[in-house]
Amino acid sequence: MTRGRIRAKLRQSHLYTFTCLRPQADGDVPHSVDGPGFSRIVYCNQPQVHSKKPLYYTSNYISTTKYNIVTFLPKAIFEQFRRVANLYFLLTAILSLTPVAPFSAVSMIAPLAFVVGLSMAKEALEDWRRFIQDMKVNARKASVHKGNGVFGFKPWQKIRVGDVVKVEKDQFFPADLLLLSSSYEDGICYVETMNLDGETNLKVKRALEVTLTLEDDGTFNDFRGTIKCEDPNPSLYTFVGNFEYERQVYPLDPSQILLRDSKLRNTAYVYGVVIFPGHDSKVMQNSTESPSKRSRIEKKMDQIIYILFTLLVVISMISSIGFAVKTKFQMPDWWYLQPDNTTNFYNPKKPAVSGIFHLVTALILYGYLIPISLYVSIEVVKVLQATFINQDIHMYDEETGKTAQARTSNLNEELGQVETILSDKTGTLTCNQMDFLKCSIAGIAYGTGSSEVELAAAKQMAIDLEEQGDEFSNFPMRKNSNCDSWDNASGLGATEIELQTVVTSKEEKEHRNVIKGFSFEDIRLMGGNWSKEPNADVIELFLRILAVCHTAIPERNEEIGGFNYEAESPDEGSFLVAAREFGFEFCKRTQSSVYVRERYVSSGQPVEREYKILNLLEFTSKRKRMSVIVRDEDGQIFLLCKGADSIIFDLLAKNGRMYEEATTRHLNEYGENGLRTLALAYKKLEESEYSAWNSEFMKAKTSIGADRDAMLESVSDAMERELILVGATAIEDKLQKGVPQCIDKLAQAGLKLWVLTGDKMETAINIGYSCSLLRQGMKQICISVNPDAIGQDGKEAVKENILMQITNASQMIKLEKDPHAAFALIIDGKTLEYALADDMKHQFLGLGVDCASVICCRVSPKQKALVTRLVKEGTGKTTLAIGDGANDVGMIQEADIGVGISGVEGMQAVMASDFSIAQFRFLERLLVVHGHWCYKRIAQMICYFFYKNIAFGLTLFYFEAFTGFSGQSVYDDWYMLLFNVILTSLPVISLGVFEQDVSSEVCLQFPALYQQGPRNLFFDWHRIFGWMGNGLYSSLIIFFLNIIIFYDQAFRSGGQTADMAAVGTAMFTCIICAVNCQIALTMSHFTWIQHLFVWGSITTWYIFLLLYGMTSPLISGNAYKILVEALAPAPIYWFAILLVIVTCNLPYLAHISFQRSFNPMDHHIIQEIKYYRKDVEDQGMWTRERSKARQETKIGFTARVDAKIRHLRGKLHKKYSTTNVQTSLSVEGEAAT
Repeated sequence: MTRGRIRAKLRQSHLYTFTCLRPQADGDVPHSVDGPGFSRIVYCNQPQVHSKKPLYYTSNYISTTKYNIVTFLPKAIFEQFRRVANLYFLLTAILSLTPVAPFSAVSMIAPLAFVVGLSMAKEALEDWRRFIQDMKVNARKASVHKGNGVFGFKPWQKIRVGDVVKVEKDQFFPADLLLLSSSYEDGICYVETMNLDGETNLKVKRALEVTLTLEDDGTFNDFRGTIKCEDPNPSLYTFVGNFEYERQVYPLDPSQILLRDSKLRNTAYVYGVVIFPGHDSKVMQNSTESPSKRSRIEKKMDQIIYILFTLLVVISMISSIGFAVKTKFQMPDWWYLQPDNTTNFYNPKKPAVSGIFHLVTALILYGYLIPISLYVSIEVVKVLQATFINQDIHMYDEETGKTAQARTSNLNEELGQVETILSDKTGTLTCNQMDFLKCSIAGIAYGTGSSEVELAAAKQMAIDLEEQGDEFSNFPMRKNSNCDSWDNASGLGATEIELQTVVTSKEEKEHRNVIKGFSFEDIRLMGGNWSKEPNADVIELFLRILAVCHTAIPERNEEIGGFNYEAESPDEGSFLVAAREFGFEFCKRTQSSVYVRERYVSSGQPVEREYKILNLLEFTSKRKRMSVIVRDEDGQIFLLCKGADSIIFDLLAKNGRMYEEATTRHLNEYGENGLRTLALAYKKLEESEYSAWNSEFMKAKTSIGADRDAMLESVSDAMERELILVGATAIEDKLQKGVPQCIDKLAQAGLKLWVLTGDKMETAINIGYSCSLLRQGMKQICISVNPDAIGQDGKEAVKENILMQITNASQMIKLEKDPHAAFALIIDGKTLEYALADDMKHQFLGLGVDCASVICCRVSPKQKALVTRLVKEGTGKTTLAIGDGANDVGMIQEADIGVGISGVEGMQAVMASDFSIAQFRFLERLLVVHGHWCYKRIAQMICYFFYKNIAFGLTLFYFEAFTGFSGQSVYDDWYMLLFNVILTSLPVISLGVFEQDVSSEVCLQFPALYQQGPRNLFFDWHRIFGWMGNGLYSSLIIFFLNIIIFYDQAFRSGGQTADMAAVGTAMFTCIICAVNCQIALTMSHFTWIQHLFVWGSITTWYIFLLLYGMTSPLISGNAYKILVEALAPAPIYWFAILLVIVTCNLPYLAHISFQRSFNPMDHHIIQEIKYYRKDVEDQGMWTRERSKARQETKIGFTARVDAKIRHLRGKLHKKYSTTNVQTSLSVEGEAAT
């Protein structure tokens, strides 16, 4: 704390011209906070007042669960009976209590209760996990004033409105607070809002001057005040309210508000009073209620259930009509049924009534057409699939020790059908670490290291050149010359187009000390060697600008003996680390000076130099630059400036552009390689010039009025002119490990990526280049609006302007004739407000869909959710949203699938997500491997389920028609009970859990296989009806072949024919064998588990039949010893089974044989290559097949490499065309002579 108190003597507001300066208190006019929307009244340091109405407000407890104790039962039951099949079985369970039921009530109610109960238990378990994570957040401790100037720790959930809270450095704010004071004398504090808006730059907040005296715990003993302000709302950037204190009223604005889930940085501690706790806080206002999501396959399954239900009603109607006809016309002749002494169930005098009763019986009897066990089997399969995802070692992050987590298993198959990914930037794509990598000084480029993008692109370039070597070899070469070989030509071509091969020595990297924020490699500048360079004086000035032009604070690191820098942005911190490594170490800041220790001076001894800070014009998003005016030890005055090159170049003097051309070229190269760039410039000032300007500046700074900011900007602009260019910096915004490769693979799999970030446009564009979402040659469409134009022209004019920009851009894309042309759409949050309006959003979406990549900048959490909803509803395709912060919760919940990054910044995104991963790169495996597998497994499993139930259920209908619509089942009750529960359930579960068309390695090598999901090749209506038709065919074969064989043939050695029990058992045996053989044919990948389940099910049937037949006839009934005495000794029984199995499966076998031979799918070809080991024996063919298995893409480093190769091919073609022309001319000349 001592170090914090020493540092606290700095009045940090002195450093800021635009951000923190406030006019005098008596010039402030209180806001009008009367009327609707301004009912919040907070009594500071009096939380007990808010414990009862009318001032009772919500607590700080938060919940992201779908259910609670009260709502679980009704909501979970509603969720279960949203499923059409469950509604049907509920109806049949109720009807089973009536006398018309063909089965007992228990046999109908028990399966339904089991299925629904198991599904509800799964929902409860998944929600319990969310509850546990909520409790971890709610149980965090915060220091709260308990009275008498004493602070003590309380769980976050017990914090109330009016509580005074003390938050220390690097802690999260537990609620939305009004800043009262900080460890700095002038009430300044630094806040990191990355978790809210994705911005990495620290925000500066400042307390009201009247509360600065509340500087320690004891001063809060008698503190009282009243806040009247706006009601809870989702706007992160606005706040309107008044603070009544000591009979004075002071206006409040967003600069005094500390938002929940933002973090205190570079400040020892702050005090604040709670205004909005829990779900009233702005971050929670931006979140939405946890939605109930259902996969597209599950929704389509409901449609199939409707079709089957229609079929069920139709055959039940046929059955009931047939029964009524039989009852009226034939039953009077059946004297043994006593037609004169019967009930309405069988009354020849009332056939219509009997038919209606029989309809109910038939609806229950044919219920096997609709598989009740389908849902519970799917639930089991999805839970097991989720377990495999959770335990995938390839998605384990060693750094954090975190695994992938399927937080809900309902959406596993959706992972295989994603069309569009909407991603956050900060913390998701990037790890918020800036590394100084390269620089340009005096027109000379320094830095030999390579960015991740360069390394990835170079690696892909080498692979692609190797693959396409034979193509280049087709170019005509001059005979009898030195360049008639591909080697020479490729070497020459590579030189001509500057094809750079990046080689990095692993051993060299391992032995090099890793310095955070500094990845620069160039011996010309390191170790003081810069002093031997031709422009050493310019280099010295460049490094001094890095060391002096900033607002950072040094902190002594006792462990290493150096300094840590607490900077407003990671960029600034990396500049200071670079300056230190080059020999210019920023070591001290006072109220008016900065001190730099310079190591490499002529004397040989380090020298500490003082630079007096005269003025500091800090960076703002509008200015895009920062300047500092300093006086050095010689009394000379300099303006040192750094900023965006587009701005700095406009401010250069005529004699300051000496290095402009070379620097511009270097900046373009840095931008192409995904690096963030800034230009550095300076200006030497005369004393008189500075004095005249400073008087104007102070006049503007102390003025009171609405035009004060404009005056300050005008005066600042007047000084920042006639600059002299020194050079430029190139910083790598470190992407998370494997991000470029992951994006490239996802692009090859045919997925589109939209980046939604709260960061400013320049930063987002830089990251776009880093991720290869943008590249040189890609046409950027920037849709934006001038903020000043909104007030001048009116909203309608601005709206029309934006619509015109969108229309023109769409027209430009349509008229583009180059097939390789790529477009990128870049739009900011202010413009997005208009673009998302109902009358414009579809045009905006159309433009976004036509572009190869879309980047939305400066977007609020609400806008992220709205864009996600627009893409989801507008395209009708599956969307996936991925993010790591509280600002991403809205879009994660809005998307079809939400993925949370379980990074270092809180767990809000993870708690709201459906799946969580530790790094963005794991998304590749989650989708391309697990998504592909889960989609195909679930699709095949459902199709097979309907096939086997149709094959089984229709035999009941055929038999009933065969027996005069009697309502009699041909199968024993125990057979029917075991059919779905045991005899066919385990094979289908093994299909859903273990099936693999190709291995995980092949999935990653052939990313285009993923497109089978979005194109829905395995669950379209063609395939569904195909499987239904297969079921219909199998049911006809099973029933009629058995009837033909057993109807009047001698069955036993004594000449007896088969009875109903024998025919039913034989028929049931045929069904069990046929459907299990069918699933064996369906599987591409067998493990011992599948063999056990498939063949074990058939074996289990015979074991059951044997044991069941050995029980008492009172239990087994007509099945008493039926296998041992009746079926097994009869050869015709075994012949019938074999014939039926072959006949049932022959069409499917013929179909897949024809398909694989004449119209194979992608995975069929790969399976055959792997089976014949061509991937090992013929690497060339395997490589060619892999290159074909990429979806044509215009983003990712593969697209960048393809563009370079096209360029290379064009250069070579042009070169050798010219060579051939020259050769022809020379030959003609020789002939002429």
